[in-house]
Amino acid sequence: MTALRIRVPLDARRVDAIECVVSVLLAIALAHWTGARNISWAAFSGYMVMRGHVSETMLRGLLRIVGTVTGAALALLLVPWTAHGPVAMSLLLALVTLPTLYAALTARRAYAWLFVALTFAMVVLDAAEHPGADVHALVATRVLEVAVGTLACVMVSLASTLTLRRWWPAAKAGRATRQPWHPDALRHAAQGTLAVALLPWIARAIDVPEIAQGAVTILAVMMVPLKGLEAGGLRLVSARLGQRVVGCVAGAGYAGVVLLLHVSAGVLLLAVAIGVAIGRMAENGWRARSYVGTQFVLAVLVTLVPDRVEDVAVAPALARLEGIAVGLAILEPVVVAWHLIARPRVSTAHGAVLSEPGGP
Repeated sequence: MTALRIRVPLDARRVDAIECVVSVLLAIALAHWTGARNISWAAFSGYMVMRGHVSETMLRGLLRIVGTVTGAALALLLVPWTAHGPVAMSLLLALVTLPTLYAALTARRAYAWLFVALTFAMVVLDAAEHPGADVHALVATRVLEVAVGTLACVMVSLASTLTLRRWWPAAKAGRATRQPWHPDALRHAAQGTLAVALLPWIARAIDVPEIAQGAVTILAVMMVPLKGLEAGGLRLVSARLGQRVVGCVAGAGYAGVVLLLHVSAGVLLLAVAIGVAIGRMAENGWRARSYVGTQFVLAVLVTLVPDRVEDVAVAPALARLEGIAVGLAILEPVVVAWHLIARPRVSTAHGAVLSEPGGP
């Protein structure tokens, strides 16, 4: 074992990057083979589910699938009510987002709760953007995309556990615990809910392609550590927004150069593999800024993984990136306004500054 480690220049983090690359490529192949609609979402599932231990990968994949199926079922049940207009759609988005986002911040199985909110918002907003589309088909492809991405991830993780991980094991993650009642988390979830609820009105005012990506952006950025929420969450959310912007811009820039070269399908897959490896290494190496690496990979997959190989073009990628940008543009003003409204009071007594809930 020691001799193998000396001969092969690998470590646990590099093995993790290899696992992610293989998982993403397998997820793309499975998504095309099964007829999924949004191939990049399947690829991103193949990336995000991967963990160092196969048991952790399987649990994360199961939670992602359970959350997706639950959110899709809620969407099937409630989407008909959204036909009454943006008021009804906003209310339904808020009704589902508030409790699920709060649970995603505090519950033991937080990952599943996050995907209830994500999937519901994606299906509702996709259905609104494409009025003639079959909602059952939208739901089916969402579930299929997550399922094939998760399957690819579990298969690669299992194979790695039996081979590479025997010599380069990963550190095991700590066990998740359920948090008690947390008013700061509720306030934080309310901010994210308000931002999501504004999306139907934005889509009505201006033509935003892939508006569902705005909901994904908002919900993902709001997933911050509970420890920082006592100060209001503005700095945490703003930092996470900044990292998402930097990662997406860097990933889109990398992918844009590849597209401008008019490469073949084989070279395109090689570029995807290199981009995933770069992003994962950055994610593992930049402790305080790991989210930059995640967003780099997201932008690479959104741009370089088309739904059909013959449709490789800049325009569809820009449409998805535009949806992401809209989510960023909505969330930051909401958080800043909330912060200003709930700003701390200055008490003249003893010269102390007393912070109310929501203050810095």
